[in-house]
Amino acid sequence: MSSPCAVPNLQPMDDPHAPVERLKGLRAIRWRPTEGEQELHDLASLRSAWADESSRLWLDLVDATPELLGEIGALLGLHPLVVEDIAERNQRAKSELTGDALHVVMFSLAFAGEMVSTELDIVLGERYLLTAHDHGIDLHEPRYVRRGAAHYLSEGPDYLLWAIADRLVDDYFPIFDRLADEIEDLGDQIIARPSSWLVERLFQVRRDLLLIRHAVMPQREIFNQLTNRDIGLIRPQRIVYFRDVYDHLIRLTDELDSHRELVTTTLDIYLSQVNNNLSEIMRRLTAVTVVVAGIGAVAGVFGMSEASGELGRLGLSGFWLVTVVLVLAGAAALLWFRRIRWL
Repeated sequence: MSSPCAVPNLQPMDDPHAPVERLKGLRAIRWRPTEGEQELHDLASLRSAWADESSRLWLDLVDATPELLGEIGALLGLHPLVVEDIAERNQRAKSELTGDALHVVMFSLAFAGEMVSTELDIVLGERYLLTAHDHGIDLHEPRYVRRGAAHYLSEGPDYLLWAIADRLVDDYFPIFDRLADEIEDLGDQIIARPSSWLVERLFQVRRDLLLIRHAVMPQREIFNQLTNRDIGLIRPQRIVYFRDVYDHLIRLTDELDSHRELVTTTLDIYLSQVNNNLSEIMRRLTAVTVVVAGIGAVAGVFGMSEASGELGRLGLSGFWLVTVVLVLAGAAALLWFRRIRWL
């Protein structure tokens, strides 16, 4: 465990007029039945709130330092491995029950020129919810806590966990719709006019789908466990809420499989188009070669000296006779190749 960080100018809670320095990387909200919602700004007020058994806390860490994570972990009594996993931020989507805390790892997805995933670590306790992430997510936006943090904390930290998880999963649907539209558009363009740029874009879509798969597929198992295992931290009346998120994830994984099949099919269409174009070119080249080679062969046999000499004795103009024969033979060959659609 890292040593506690030195936090300057921490002011006691009993001096409401003293200036309080906001602790960087921490945004904490406290709820009590008698006072409602209160935002905490420093570790001293956080310790005081934690000591009150009637308090329920939401601690949101944004780009938190290892020292701050150590302080929060020590305050909440988190297992050192949980604190280490949060600090590393290289976890897969998972849920682990360690002691009296449930550690859930989820991912937020967004387009920023390309697909970007952001890890979100959530720790659920009896009286608190801890969230840790980087600046790519703002959980205090109204779309995450639509009714306000106090509304969810008043019903329990598990209710706040559901609200955040439900919003994260709902945000996947516009991304899936955008990918579906792009795959369909790429398929139309490949049929109309295949190009190497379209193939590069298809491979980029495949990479995006692979990233989504790593984020979404394990989360389905997470919520399957949360809805079927007896976890004391999640109240029985809340199971139906988590089951709704699980149903959404099942739908998303089905769509993900469909999108991957569409990308594979589109690549097959591209290869078929390329082969068809190549076959068309080869047929045309073959037809032209037959016509030109045939004319060249006849012209080689009846050279100018032969045409002028032997045919000239018969009183015929050899040059023009051979020319007419060649033109007629070439025209006949061209008509035949057009009839069989090689030209």
